[in-house]
Amino acid sequence: MHDKPDETIGALIEEFLTARATRKPSPHTLAAYRRDLTAVAELIAADGDATPLPLDRLAVSALSPRVMRAAFARFAAPRAAASVHRAWSTWNSFFTFLVAEGVVPGNPMPAVGRPRTPIPRPKPLRGEDTPEELLAAVARAEGRQRDPWPERDLAVLALALCAGLRLSELLALRVSSVAGRDGERRVDVEGKGGRPRTVPIEDSVDRVLAGYLDSRRLRFGARSVRPDSPFLVDRHGEALRRGGLQYLVESCYRRAGIGDRVPRGARLHALRHTFATRLAEDGASAAEIMRLLGHASLASSQTYIEVTAGQQRAAVAANRTNRALSGLAPRR
Repeated sequence: MHDKPDETIGALIEEFLTARATRKPSPHTLAAYRRDLTAVAELIAADGDATPLPLDRLAVSALSPRVMRAAFARFAAPRAAASVHRAWSTWNSFFTFLVAEGVVPGNPMPAVGRPRTPIPRPKPLRGEDTPEELLAAVARAEGRQRDPWPERDLAVLALALCAGLRLSELLALRVSSVAGRDGERRVDVEGKGGRPRTVPIEDSVDRVLAGYLDSRRLRFGARSVRPDSPFLVDRHGEALRRGGLQYLVESCYRRAGIGDRVPRGARLHALRHTFATRLAEDGASAAEIMRLLGHASLASSQTYIEVTAGQQRAAVAANRTNRALSGLAPRR
């Protein structure tokens, strides 16, 4: 139990974020928590006054259900339903933490309405042959690039298009994450929420990844590809960061001339959606797709179904994007 049941919101937000940090969320996730908590708390602190009360002076005892409802009504007015839903979930987790710590006697969030958010629709690349065009264009080193590295760029696209990795999952990969015997190669992924999963990869993808690591040895030496090294690096040999990876994918779209076929707001995620869409089109079951993408479920009404490693590998082998990579990667 806390000694000070009337601690300030500013201090408690920092305490909550410190507790969350032990779960190893991405920096992006922690920043989103801070934004949502601070934005609503500042509305409470202002309460119509020209000079709002600083958060380090706003007492937690002020957060009654009535106050939280009014603050969320103001917060929701200019924002999309998904943003309001996310902020509600953040505050619900915050109050759950405060109850567990003995700071407040109960959680007022069940009394605060939240919008229903529809299940997001997939946003794959548009055009039947767009993935193949993208891969072929990126595999060619263009003279216009200041320091072309087609092997690295092709490896990024292969992992997104043929393994369905998220941006954060790509950045978390180590050299040792690509493992397994010949014919049973895989990528070990640290998924969303820290949930690990294994994604089988075909020989074509494996050769693309190996070609990238070979090119990296030539650029930076053998020490640059130690097992614990980041798998993706920039042109200076440093770990690739979020902004750098997003820029890399954008530049790949520009070089391939397919920018108009990338759904707005999807960017790198469009590659993951293309992976899942093609699996479904080529006969993979919902359970296989669910397992490969690292979702708890494809929809809230679906039951999570375990599938065998052999079924997962067969589903990946059916992905026709692998065949496009076969002619682009050198045989080993």
